[in-house]
Amino acid sequence: MTVFTSSDDMSQILRIEVRLPDGHWAGEATRENPSSVLQIIETMPLSKGRGTAQISTDELLLNQLDNLPGVENVNLLGKNKATVTIASGGGGFIKALRVVGVVPRTPFEVIDGWADWTIECSSSQVKQLIEQIKTDEIPMRLKSTRSNNEKLLTTRQSQIFELAKRKGYWNVPREISITQLAELTGSSKSTISVMLHAIESKIVDTFYEEII
Repeated sequence: MTVFTSSDDMSQILRIEVRLPDGHWAGEATRENPSSVLQIIETMPLSKGRGTAQISTDELLLNQLDNLPGVENVNLLGKNKATVTIASGGGGFIKALRVVGVVPRTPFEVIDGWADWTIECSSSQVKQLIEQIKTDEIPMRLKSTRSNNEKLLTTRQSQIFELAKRKGYWNVPREISITQLAELTGSSKSTISVMLHAIESKIVDTFYEEII
């Protein structure tokens, strides 16, 4: 269950999956190729309701884009990338995004008609967006919400994290051992080991939904 805060000024990070409506070029393209991943790298509006999108996807989906009624032109860029010119009415950002006045971060992915969006906005905009999507009867999957101002680590954990990162603890190959970190901080090896594990656990738990 997602709980919305009462402060309109609090910045939130919302991750949501939305089923793009019928007729939307990206929705139609991926529904016809459900095993393909369409990455929208960048979008730009043009005049008269048209737009462009820089994309990356597999060869199968690229070859079928020209046949979609919502696509005016496909300019292949190599390495499975292209610039797509979207026809008027071919689908841009859904109504709910335009009404609330928010834009998803790019790049984002569309798979089998579902767009995976990460949006930074106020808590009131999060609530308005979800209510508008429901009003428009668009299927959605709310993945996560979290405060952009929320401190993930304690002060001490942040200090250890910064030191470990700077000294190459998470580099491959590892450049410093737990024993060496313990010596630098004046702590025992077991204390540093427990703290690093706690740091890693917090990071994984917080960002798990955003990276799978």
